[in-house]
Amino acid sequence: MSTIQSVRGTHDLIGEDQRRYSHVVTTARHHAGLYGFEEWATPIFEDTRVFSRSLGDTSDVVSKEMYSFSDRDGDSLTLRPEGTAAICRALVTNGLTQSLPQKAFYAGPMFRYERPQKGRYRQFHQIGAELMGAAEPLADAEAIALGYQILTALGVADDVTLELNTLGDTASRDAWRAALVSYFSGYKDKLSEDSLARLEKNPLRILDSKDAGDRALVANAPMMAEYLTPDAKAFWQDLQATLDGFGIAYQVNTSIVRGLDYYNHTTFEFVTRKLGSQGTVMAGGRYDGLVQQMGGPEVPSIGWAAGVERLSMLLQAAPVAAQSVVIVPVGSPDQAALFQILQGLRQQGVCTEIGYRGSLRKRMERAGKQNASHVLFVGEDELARGAFRVKVMATGQEEEISHARLLSDAKAVFATGSVSP
Repeated sequence: MSTIQSVRGTHDLIGEDQRRYSHVVTTARHHAGLYGFEEWATPIFEDTRVFSRSLGDTSDVVSKEMYSFSDRDGDSLTLRPEGTAAICRALVTNGLTQSLPQKAFYAGPMFRYERPQKGRYRQFHQIGAELMGAAEPLADAEAIALGYQILTALGVADDVTLELNTLGDTASRDAWRAALVSYFSGYKDKLSEDSLARLEKNPLRILDSKDAGDRALVANAPMMAEYLTPDAKAFWQDLQATLDGFGIAYQVNTSIVRGLDYYNHTTFEFVTRKLGSQGTVMAGGRYDGLVQQMGGPEVPSIGWAAGVERLSMLLQAAPVAAQSVVIVPVGSPDQAALFQILQGLRQQGVCTEIGYRGSLRKRMERAGKQNASHVLFVGEDELARGAFRVKVMATGQEEEISHARLLSDAKAVFATGSVSP
């Protein structure tokens, strides 16, 4: 029979890949907890409207990239392409809009039908944090500070730059939107087909266009800074002052925009030059109107998401695989006594494996391949004497340990390269 391959655009997490992935998620989870974020887990698939409302019908994600299907009842469901909309839906569904603020951390797989390339998959993984129910600039600064602390803990902060922009408040965006429509309307004959379709419905999406002709027009388009209201300008200045107080460096990048109306004020990205075209490793912003799109009240919110695969690629080195103590039976020891030692070590928190079959030489070879720190020899003689030979794999040195100490102090015994008291 032919071998079944993994689906294009997916990948298995095994060995070093899994250790990198786990390290990123575990580190992020720990530091999110230090900021008071609690982990939420939402379903991998949702009602399609969760994403069509949040991402917009004209977005590439909704129109070209979502994995949508009808279930047996005829309901349209979609594998989640991102995490924020599902978190906001969960806030409303679970009646939490009356218990604000809420701080949610999440981690898990997302799905988009994109062209697979380095750092980009059709099933990919994200970590994210959403702070819902806080309208102050301090909340934005806290969300950014959490992201920066996670990047620092992963050892990649020096490889990224925080880029920051403001989208202003509703009045600012309305004025800017009108100016953009007026500007781009003068170049309808030069706009790409996609941008022409977005001109009236969502002109801010034109600013995200990758088309070379569109990019040339965008370079001279009206800037948001020209249309900020006094309140929006004060929010922007307060955010920058707070980040300065936190000691977080940033660069203002006016090209960072979000095309949907529920986005406002802060938008930001942590970017790197080490991953080629896939340079954004973490991105977020304020979205005061998104919860309302899910049928709830207006809830001021700020959040971000980061690609685990991209962060994993930035790690300087993969976390070292856990080492184990391997028990090698010698001869035919009493099975009950052997299993008592095996389970006794595990119950003390020592990673312990046992050689299943083969000669002593073969079992020793396998112990080396299993990344064993120590080999514990258990035979009839050892059980009779109440003392066991232990080989330290790093040095080849053999020592003895008493049965009593083995079953009472094993974690301390095997924590070092020696078993001596």
